[in-house]
Amino acid sequence: MIRFGPAGIPLSCKGRTLRDGIEDVHGLGLNAMEVQMVRVNVIDRFPDEEEVGLTPLEVESDLIMEIVRVKNKKEVRLTRPTEKIKEDDGLITLASGLAQNFIELRELGEMGKEMDVQLSMHTPYYMDLASNSELTDRCMDNIRWAGIMTDQMHGCLVDTHLGLAPEKIKKQAKKNITENITEIMGWWEDNKIRPKLGFETSGRNEVFGSLEEVLEMCDKIKGTVPVINFAHVHARENGALRDPSDFGELLDKVREYVDGHFYTHFSGVEHEGGNEKRITPIKKGDLKFEPLADFLAEENPNITIISSSPLLEHDAMYMKVIYERVLTKRVAKEGKVKKSDKGRDEDDEEEIGYEGLGMDDGEEPEEPKAKPRPEKPAPVKNEKPAHKSEKKPAPKPPEKPKAPVKPPVKPSTPVKKKR
Repeated sequence: MIRFGPAGIPLSCKGRTLRDGIEDVHGLGLNAMEVQMVRVNVIDRFPDEEEVGLTPLEVESDLIMEIVRVKNKKEVRLTRPTEKIKEDDGLITLASGLAQNFIELRELGEMGKEMDVQLSMHTPYYMDLASNSELTDRCMDNIRWAGIMTDQMHGCLVDTHLGLAPEKIKKQAKKNITENITEIMGWWEDNKIRPKLGFETSGRNEVFGSLEEVLEMCDKIKGTVPVINFAHVHARENGALRDPSDFGELLDKVREYVDGHFYTHFSGVEHEGGNEKRITPIKKGDLKFEPLADFLAEENPNITIISSSPLLEHDAMYMKVIYERVLTKRVAKEGKVKKSDKGRDEDDEEEIGYEGLGMDDGEEPEEPKAKPRPEKPAPVKNEKPAHKSEKKPAPKPPEKPKAPVKPPVKPSTPVKKKR
């Protein structure tokens, strides 16, 4: 199935909640939405009296992401939303505007299913998994929390960037990123988080995430998949995506990593020297959607295409319209070809019929010889002579009545001549 949708709540949506966004996406005829985890505000507090004994899944007042508990004089952070809250625990809550609590997240997931809007989530755009600084710890928390929320919404994937990796420190950065992601995926498995963790290809050389680097990470770490940002790949490869075959070759490279479902981003892009300068609306960049639409119409892959263009849902709808137009033309063309082939087959069948009867093309006139036979009933009009086979001259008498008809015509002509 081919899905189109925006990266975030549609710009044209009157409300700014996820509920409003899902309804609006469905109303626009789109069927995917990537939830944006932005403006993440973390609040630490102690549990209220009525919250003690409940699990984070049951608390209605806040979106509780972690429970901080002291065990053997050490603080332990519990991330399972099924853990019961104790009186002396500390709570880490998330105020991001995404949802008030886990109950609402589950409702949004059900709503997405009913409206056939596939949900996913993008972590904050600035990520640093390479430096092992205090910021790295916060970024790792964001990925974990995104995993929990996406799981509650029945989402398909968490999309993340990996961080800066300038050439001078690329080797060490790669090592740190690998270790940090491995740790996250260990937690992912322990908590039975169902969505995949996706690494998005980057648009600049100093940001870790070339196609080769992403695939290498996916090779090393189980449960991770590549996320193809076509604009980023196009920029890093100096405008390489021009023809349908270019898109086909790119997707072929990642096919074995995606478990039957491609997750991608598309937008326009301005680039220079193998680096993205800025993301643009699709019509403003040199990356065209039509070649990809041709590939989609030909191959019909299972793919989600998220519009990360500044125009969000407008370009998502533009891509859908272009794809449907290309598909319609292809189907119409195939229909004409089938019709012409059918006509040729019928002609061949007629020729085979004559040959089967032992007739050559020259013998085809024999068919009109069969027509004079029905003329024999003409003598039937002569009541008695029709019974006798020997009175074949009977047809001559009918010719005599024709003669008297002609005489009146002849006198008229001679009268004119005499005068």
